[in-house]
Amino acid sequence: MWMGLAMMVSTRLWLGGVVSRTRDTSLADQLLRQVRACSQAACTLLICTDGWAAYPNSIRRAFRDKVKRTAGRGRASLQVWSGLHIGTVIKQTVNKHLTGVLRQMSQGSMAQAMRLLQRSGGGQVLNTSYIERFNGTVRERLATLTRKCRHAAQRLQALETGMYLIGSTYNFCCFHQALSTRAAGEAQSLLRQTPAMASGLTDHLWSLSELVSYKVAPAPWVESKRRGRPRTRPLPDPNVPKRPRGRPRKIPVSTFTG
Repeated sequence: MWMGLAMMVSTRLWLGGVVSRTRDTSLADQLLRQVRACSQAACTLLICTDGWAAYPNSIRRAFRDKVKRTAGRGRASLQVWSGLHIGTVIKQTVNKHLTGVLRQMSQGSMAQAMRLLQRSGGGQVLNTSYIERFNGTVRERLATLTRKCRHAAQRLQALETGMYLIGSTYNFCCFHQALSTRAAGEAQSLLRQTPAMASGLTDHLWSLSELVSYKVAPAPWVESKRRGRPRTRPLPDPNVPKRPRGRPRKIPVSTFTG
């Protein structure tokens, strides 16, 4: 089992995750589509990943829009966001001991990436420590992910459900120590926040009962596109009776005679 996770560093908000039996490009594409759904359109963005080679191309596929380069008819091309910066952190180990860390940019400039990193409060150098810490939190709270246990994950759906339960309680039901700030005018008072509160999603600490009983509104219905040639004749009125097709039925003359 492989699990991919994503986090917003500035508010410690868990953005989403994907569980898969194989570590392939499909896993990275699904994860980055979730991150794209949480992002503003064409904004300046810094994404830090580990050394897995599938991440940079999946990020470029997720964060691109259709752009019409020529006037008139023709197909629009897909263009990657100009403000997208991809940082890669590769940890070098020998016999499971860390010997060095290679930090490089897969896309964008290092200078702009450092400015975005300082703005988010994510440290002084490119790193993946925050998502690694959250990965440890998920392993600690989800029994099927412990190193040695008697209840290892057997079904993919059960592991995915547990991941979303842990991630949702992390966002809404737990105060985060790094998000605590001093209240204005009160030296001893701390303003405690959850990642969801820091992100502006809610204004209070949720209970577990409130979380599991919350009803999510369905996605708005979008009419599917009609394929084929456009209709030239209007649709028939259902209130008007249909005309009989074919020749009228022949009735013998003898039926009318007495």
